[in-house]
Amino acid sequence: MQNKFRDHHVIELNDTIGEVVRVAGFVENIRDHGGVLFLDLRDNTGVVQVVSNDDSIFDGITRESSITIKGTIRKREEDDYNDRIATGTIELLVDELEVLGKARNILPFEVMTSRESNEETRLKYRYLDLRNPKVKDNIIFRTKVISYLRKIMSEDDFLEIQTPILTASSPEGARDFIVPSRKFHGKFYALPQAPQQFKQLLMCGGFDKYFQIAPCFRDEDARSDRVYGEFYQLDFEMAFAEEEDVLKVGEEIFRKVFKEFAPTKKLSEEPFTRLTFKESMDKYGTDKPDLRNPLTIIDLTDVFESTTFRPFRGVPVKGIVVKGIADKSNSWFNELVDFANSIGMPGIGYFKVNEDMSFAGPIDKFLSEDEREDLISVGKLAAGDVIFFIADRTRAAKFAGQIRDELGRKLELIDKDEFKFCIVKDFPMFEWSEEEDKYIFTHNPFSMPQGGMDALNTKDPKDVLAYQFDFVCNGIEMSSGAVRNHDLDVMRKAFEIAGYGEDELKTRFKALYEAFSYGAPPHAGMAPGIDRMLMLLLDEDTIRETIAFPMTAGGSDVLMEAPAEVTELQLREAHIKIR
Repeated sequence: MQNKFRDHHVIELNDTIGEVVRVAGFVENIRDHGGVLFLDLRDNTGVVQVVSNDDSIFDGITRESSITIKGTIRKREEDDYNDRIATGTIELLVDELEVLGKARNILPFEVMTSRESNEETRLKYRYLDLRNPKVKDNIIFRTKVISYLRKIMSEDDFLEIQTPILTASSPEGARDFIVPSRKFHGKFYALPQAPQQFKQLLMCGGFDKYFQIAPCFRDEDARSDRVYGEFYQLDFEMAFAEEEDVLKVGEEIFRKVFKEFAPTKKLSEEPFTRLTFKESMDKYGTDKPDLRNPLTIIDLTDVFESTTFRPFRGVPVKGIVVKGIADKSNSWFNELVDFANSIGMPGIGYFKVNEDMSFAGPIDKFLSEDEREDLISVGKLAAGDVIFFIADRTRAAKFAGQIRDELGRKLELIDKDEFKFCIVKDFPMFEWSEEEDKYIFTHNPFSMPQGGMDALNTKDPKDVLAYQFDFVCNGIEMSSGAVRNHDLDVMRKAFEIAGYGEDELKTRFKALYEAFSYGAPPHAGMAPGIDRMLMLLLDEDTIRETIAFPMTAGGSDVLMEAPAEVTELQLREAHIKIR
């Protein structure tokens, strides 16, 4: 039976000249050209111009109304061709027109330019915003990427298995969203921060390779590369696997997806550059380095070991050498000083290297001749170079990383048409928390320490490394992964160092604790972030542009007006009283 609203999509109309067709869509525009009215109809595939011998047929029609039209496709006059649309050589002469859903006379924003509107207004009327072809194309693109991910995982013999959404609270590095139980008075479920424990239990259950397009829920503030509340990841795990097995799968996933959906851009060759956490922090001041930026950080602490210059005395000193920029204007350098102030630095020291290899800059007068010679040697300085100094007792590396990024931006060193991946590995297992006055896990608490029980027993906790790794692209963390700790004795010791007694371990991770006493296999995995992958592939500045119904940056859903109050009855049923 033929559909009563349409028998063709707009994209198909070029091949129907002379035929009577029926199409349906939204009124994009109504134009008056010298007393002749034209209507532009937009459907999911494109736009077609509609004309009529009787202009009254368009009376009362408002933009963005949904309509169905029956008419004849005819060739346009050559002078009227419109090469901006795919149907620019044809038009539809209307015989019948029916309004299916009338839109209000005044729209909250122009649909075709909605991306220029206030974000909160866009999200409040998201159903209109989604009619913008660019916004819609992003969501269609998302569908294609996720379908492709499923395809390559299935071809590699991974099984797609869904894990629970209602589960137990678990300390995995972020705040849980908790859900009160109606049936169990005073108890709560939690939404999963990740399917971490369940995928490990699947390995214990004898599955070799698991994956899912997993929703994850974390009560963390939003930023440009992270939405509030929920995000999606390609979660996968492998039994009887080592770190290298997972890294190879990760490289394959990123290589295939980025080649498929960004074929014109440069992509890192395999194997991706591999850095230890220490190397990354030392050279780039971050564990998420943008390797498109060729600048690196050098350690100058030893150079100034005996310095008389008070700001460099007894603190870590980092340097960044930039070749051939000594002729930059004073205002250029002042802008960098302003940036340094904006990130919490008291300023930034630098000097320029003159033709005779003397230094020009306010710091020079505080340097000894030996320090000058050492700087030329360590920094490989040449005439015309500039060296910047970053000194701070606890934040020198972090500040240096931020200055490096800003220099890369100001000097336009970043190739926008390149995806440069690296793998950062060998993260510390523990870090000292001043706030909690104890050692805490730096990453996933279920990771295997390098050296196993021997390392936990003999090393200072801060020196214990874990089989943990991140995939990074263009300065954005794309995935985290690890070899899991499947040995109960090693797990007990690791959690003991982090302040968890065995009773608490048994209580909080009861399922894993029990499962590991029944012959758990070695296993490892990772979880590429789908939203971040899409943000890079689409070249969007914010991750929210890749999601059909995102929350605002502040964490509210202005479309559905969430979070919202609930009724007293709902509170009573959940055994909750608001304080």
